[in-house]
Amino acid sequence: MGHLRRSTAQAGPVHSLTTEGTWRPTFGVQGLDVSYFQSGVNWQAQWDLGARFAYVKASEGSYYKNPVFGAQYDGSRAVGMIRGAYHFAIPNWSSGADQARYFVQNGGGWTSDGNTLPPVLDIEENPAVTNSNYSGNSCYDKSPAELAAWIRDFGNTMLALTGRLPVIYTGTYWWNTCLGNATGFGDYPLWIAAYPGSPSNDAGSVPSSWGAYSFWQYSSTGPFAGDSNVWNGSYADLSTFAMGGLAQALLKPFNTVAAYFGLDAPTTGIHCGLSQDACVRHHGIGSIYRTADGQIRVVADPIRVQWNASGAELGPMGYPVSAQACGMIGGGCVQDFQGGSYYITPAGPTVAVSNLFRAKYWTLSGHAGILGYPINNQICGLVRAGCVQQFANANLYSSPTTGVHPVTDSIRTAWASADNENGVLGYPASDQLCGLKESGCLQDFEGGSIYSTPASGTHMVTLPSRNAYWSMGGHDGPLGYPVDSATCNVVLKSCFQQFQGGWLATNAVGVSYGISGPVADKWGTVGGAAGALGYPVTDQRCGLVGGGCQQDFQSGTIYITPQNGTRTVTGSIRTAYWTAGGQGGSLGYPVTDQRCGLVGGGCQQDFQSGTIYITPQNGTRT
Repeated sequence: MGHLRRSTAQAGPVHSLTTEGTWRPTFGVQGLDVSYFQSGVNWQAQWDLGARFAYVKASEGSYYKNPVFGAQYDGSRAVGMIRGAYHFAIPNWSSGADQARYFVQNGGGWTSDGNTLPPVLDIEENPAVTNSNYSGNSCYDKSPAELAAWIRDFGNTMLALTGRLPVIYTGTYWWNTCLGNATGFGDYPLWIAAYPGSPSNDAGSVPSSWGAYSFWQYSSTGPFAGDSNVWNGSYADLSTFAMGGLAQALLKPFNTVAAYFGLDAPTTGIHCGLSQDACVRHHGIGSIYRTADGQIRVVADPIRVQWNASGAELGPMGYPVSAQACGMIGGGCVQDFQGGSYYITPAGPTVAVSNLFRAKYWTLSGHAGILGYPINNQICGLVRAGCVQQFANANLYSSPTTGVHPVTDSIRTAWASADNENGVLGYPASDQLCGLKESGCLQDFEGGSIYSTPASGTHMVTLPSRNAYWSMGGHDGPLGYPVDSATCNVVLKSCFQQFQGGWLATNAVGVSYGISGPVADKWGTVGGAAGALGYPVTDQRCGLVGGGCQQDFQSGTIYITPQNGTRTVTGSIRTAYWTAGGQGGSLGYPVTDQRCGLVGGGCQQDFQSGTIYITPQNGTRT
């Protein structure tokens, strides 16, 4: 690797991008570093370009201080940047402690004011490689152990003088070559220098001491003045780092979590700049994520496999919001994400319950409730934009107009026999309600309701019959529960359905009427819809003269009075009776049913105050 940073004497070789001066990484917080070579920096212009932090060269060895350091340090801060100072190390000139003291004396201090970044030790290839004013080989004529000791001498002195270990600026190749890839420097934040040959968010490998870099110097040719850099995290992280937090931005918490969960060795470094300012490090059996709120979560296999297949954090489930919890019924596990939860089920598969269904699932006690564990992922694209998810004991259904509801037990069987959401009932519009009288249950659907009791079985009441049924009090009314499905007459385009206390009849124009109590009994004895009366054309009306009730049918009327019981008035006798004023007229209520087969083929019906006769010769007479 060539000389990475300009020294006081001469600039090293430039490693430029093919998109020179324009490209920048698509994550993190942008910044720059400058030295005397950028004496005339327009700081406002750098801010307008997007730079939010700056490092300024303060000193080199123990013999040089930047003559424009103060102007650059204060100028960057004046436009709002968080700024800090760096020292260019010359290890074969003087001790690490001497150069640390010289650095602090010439601008390398630190305060926890939130505006000051920790000091930086710039240690890289000896400028002597390209500049005869320096001496020694690329590694300053020092062994790896001697260089490591020199750096620790510098770092310990800085810690004593400022309260912060310095950031180490270096390149992977030089560090590995001259320090033998020394470990044990993980407490020092890393600033890596790596110039990709083409636009890429990948800074490449970092030395073994670090799992991730805090800063990345990605270009010496723009877009910013001096060298262009990016902070590997959010602006909030950078502010915390400036105030003394995130001693090594992310490495320690990642390592702590990995050790706690027994993860194997990492397979990647820590990569930040994910959506929502998150970071990740992958391991063989899981991945560790740090989200913008500072929470660190592990996503382990097999949940990780399913999550990755759905797009990981960019998919519908988003980021994890809890740790994986196991030891549930049957040995299951669960982990919550922004967009839902993944369940490792006792049967084996790992299944997601998305936010579309999760809230309802949880209100039903989740895997410990009536549904049990999920056994398949949700399926959408059903009729009218519906979705379904299958669970061990039942299904959850969703549609834009009805919401989310389960369908279980015998009601589920009856609904399935009616072709589920594709049938006359459509989607469920309520949860199943039990604890009704006679140990009954019911569930409402778009096109009707299903009722179930141990005694009467499970039967549906469809529209428009349900409206009439509800107007009569539903299962708590005189009809009680349905005891059979509706029977329809294709020719008459009419239907009727039997209930515990009577019938519901629906005529050809879709109007339904209930027939209950003594009226229902009477209607049944005369043949029901196929008998002399036909279908009802009104509801039963009570509160008539003398406490009576009546209900009209296509070909007759049934009357009830306390004194005379239940009587049927049909045909021409009803016409004559109504002409005479019905029960409110001179005849009063019927006291007998119509009797036919009399002398000469006649018929008669007696009323409280008279009789109506029918003869073939004389017609209907009162």
